[in-house]
Formats: sequence, structure tokens, C-alpha cells
Amino acid sequence: MDGAVVNPPPPTAEETSMDVDLATLAAAAEDSVRDVEISTGEAEGWEDDAPVAAVVLADEALAPPHGGDVKVEVQAALESLQLEPAVNSKDEDMDDKDENKKRHLNAVFIGHVDAGKSTTGGQILYLSGQVDERTIQKYEREAKDKSRESWYMAYIMDTNEEEREKGKTVEVGRAYFETANTRFTILDAPGHKSYVPNMISGASQADVGVLVISARKGEFETGYEKGGQTREHVQLAKTLGVSKLIVVVNKMDDPTVLWSKERYDEIESKMVPFLKSSGYNPKKDVQFLPISGLLGANIANRLDSKICGWWKGPCLFEVLDAVEVPLRDPKGPFRMPIIDKFKDMGTVVMGKIESGSIHEGDSLLVMPNKANVKVLALFCDENKVRRAGPGENLRVRLSGIEEEDILAGFVLSSVAKPISTVYEFNAQLQILELLDNAIFTAGYKAILHIHAVVEESEIVELLHEIDKKSGKPLKKKPLFRQEQRHRLMPHSGE
Repeated sequence: MDGAVVNPPPPTAEETSMDVDLATLAAAAEDSVRDVEISTGEAEGWEDDAPVAAVVLADEALAPPHGGDVKVEVQAALESLQLEPAVNSKDEDMDDKDENKKRHLNAVFIGHVDAGKSTTGGQILYLSGQVDERTIQKYEREAKDKSRESWYMAYIMDTNEEEREKGKTVEVGRAYFETANTRFTILDAPGHKSYVPNMISGASQADVGVLVISARKGEFETGYEKGGQTREHVQLAKTLGVSKLIVVVNKMDDPTVLWSKERYDEIESKMVPFLKSSGYNPKKDVQFLPISGLLGANIANRLDSKICGWWKGPCLFEVLDAVEVPLRDPKGPFRMPIIDKFKDMGTVVMGKIESGSIHEGDSLLVMPNKANVKVLALFCDENKVRRAGPGENLRVRLSGIEEEDILAGFVLSSVAKPISTVYEFNAQLQILELLDNAIFTAGYKAILHIHAVVEESEIVELLHEIDKKSGKPLKKKPLFRQEQRHRLMPHSGE
């Protein structure tokens, strides 16, 4: 009838029973899906970004005690209960590309105390947009209150009060910035000779070194003289595997310099022979350029000809972007020396991946105590990521181990191919300087630095002396060495 509303007849008892059974089955199936362990980890709830695999349930225990027609409907209902993947493989591939589209480099800033390393690092962060104008104004006020107006840029890198009061970096500062093609981790190493062990820690993580030299009259000479940190930092960087060096001649705006080409050329002419004697090839491994860290000149953009008419070369960002990434093996056995640890909703360790790759959910070993751990979360450049490859500086949250059971120098390692633990080993050493006219022979004691390891060691035996030109061992076995610049193959132990 037009305009009439016809109510459907009430359901029969059998139909009501069927509806209840289907609803119960659906709820039970949903609970069962939550308990399914998936290939990428354990499901811990219905998070939108959790990597969940599609699952089809076929549990006969859930079948209802009804006739054939009802069973068909139940099977159809069960087959419709599928979890769609939260991120399909195509999306994951896109995420892979997004995470890896920029290469990554670790740059350590080294040089004599007061050369301007922290100021230059702070200026880099400001010019790359990592620090806003309001923060800079705050630091300017703080520096002015301490009568240290020119230190305000250094406050970006020197974060603790002791460093700001003394104007000296103590710990290795760490920060991040990006250029058009590269993600960088800045490692701001201390320049004072009292903190050389901390400088070694920073340089051991680096792919490229930025040697900061002050052009100010008297300051370059102090760092370059015997015992100056310019010399020592160069030698340590080369020894620790920093194969590329960018030499920035800083403070070119100083009244004693005023962008003088003569001063710049003088510094370069003195540094080139020293860099060559330290093992660097000045033509292939070293790039010089003038900058002003305080003013930001020739850092993000090329120098204005009105400021410096003679420099036609690149700016610092261009030079950094042109550095070749060292060869890395993402498929090798996983190795990450631990440089620090702390508690943050679990045990968190920090370090740089030297080999292999790491994924969220991986099972690994902490060596040498052989503790089995599981990777709960990964953080790269302050961002949470699912995986990371060699060369990345990471924070890794672990389960299965307490913070107090980890020491700096321990290695997060592959389970299948764990790193070896030894008490004695053969090493090839180059003697750069022997302090207090010491004699290098069996029984010589020294502090050993390898990656993040710092251990007392003793030379057990001198095995060979190595010819510098051929790289081959000489026949005559050395008993001791007193002079410098020799390469030896000693046998050492803890």
C-alpha cells in the first residue's frame, strides 16, 4: 500500500540462535587473530603502523553445532575475517627509498683549542635551519651576560654549563644537519690536550675530518708548534682511519687577518708538508678553504667578491657534499661498538654501525659478555626508524640486558657471526712520537684505543719492522726502537 510501512516479522528462535552464533564466532576469531605471531615481530595491539601480515583463520574448533546451511554461512563469515596489511610491500619499498634516498656521513671537527670548532658547528646548524632565530637571540643574551659576546654560536654545540663557563669543549658534541644530497652527523671534538681521549672517541666514529685552524696572528702558530693540538689531532685522525680531511682556515674576518690571501697561503704552505708526512695525500685527500665561523661566511654559500675577491672556490657545504662515501658492507656480520648507554624506557645504547644492518625486532649479542638481547626500537638523527645500515649513528633500545651490565667498548654483534674476543693479537703500529725518550720494546706499556675500547696493554714481542716503501717486513727482527717514524709489527696483550 502506498505510504504504508510494513514491519518485518520477528525472527524465529532458530534464526536468533544463528545470529548469536555468528557474532560469537566473529568475536572469537578476532581475539584469535590478535594472538597470531607474525613474521616481523609480535603483534602488540591494533596499531595503524604495525607491520601485520594478512591472516585467514580456519579453526575447526570454532565451527557451530548446526546443519549444513549454517556451516556454509559460518565458513563464509570466517573467510571474510582477514587482516589487511597495515603497510603493503609497495608502501614498504617506498619507505625504504625515503629512508635511504640521502647518503649519510659522520664529520668530526678537530683542531687546536679556541680555533672555533664549536662556533663553526653551531653556525652550520643555524644556516641549515636546525636552530631558530629565537634560540640564537637567547644564546646571545647568555653570552653577553658572561661577557663572552663572541661565544654565542658555540653554545649551540657546547650544551653544559662547564663548557659554556670555560669556553672549552669537554665531551664530544653531537648534532645533525642535511645538505641537498647528504645527511651529516657532526661530532664536535674537544681541542684541549687534557681531553685527548674524548677527541679519540669522536674521531673513531668519523668518515671525514674537518680540521679547523685559526688564521688569527699567533693562534695558528701555537697550534702548529710541536705539542700543539693541530699536529696531534691530524696524526690521531689519520691513525684512527679518517682518510679525508677538509682544512678550514677560520677567523679570516679577524682584524689581524682581514681575508688576507698572504696569510691564507702561509698557513697552507706550512700545513701541506706536515699533512703529507702524516700519511695524507694533499692532492687527493685534503681540501683547503677560508671561512669565518662567527659570521657564517663561505659556509652555506660562496663568498661574496666584495668580502674576499681572491677566493673563487667552493663553500664548506659544497665541499662536504662532494666527499666520497667510504665503502660499506650492509650484508656483512653486524657490528656496532657501543660508545655510551643510558636508561630510557629500557636500556639504550649508542654507537656507529661499522658492518651489516639492523632491524627492529632483531636478536643480537652484546659482546664480550655474550648477553642475548632483542632490538625494541631504533633512533637515527632523533627519528624513530625500522632499520639502519652501516655508517649510521644510532640509539638502540634493547631488552634482555641491564644498563649496568654494559660498558663503553662492548660490541653489539650478530648472533650467527659474533665478534671474536681475544687477550693477545698481532698489530701493525706506526710510531709517531715516543714521550720522554722512551724505548719501544717488549714490556712497553701503553693505553690502547680501538673504536670505543680503552684498555691498558703491553707489548709482548716485536715481530717485524716494515719497509715504508714496499710495505713488506724486513728480514732482521728488531729488538727495540727509540727513534720515530717506524712501522712495526708487534705482538701485544692486555
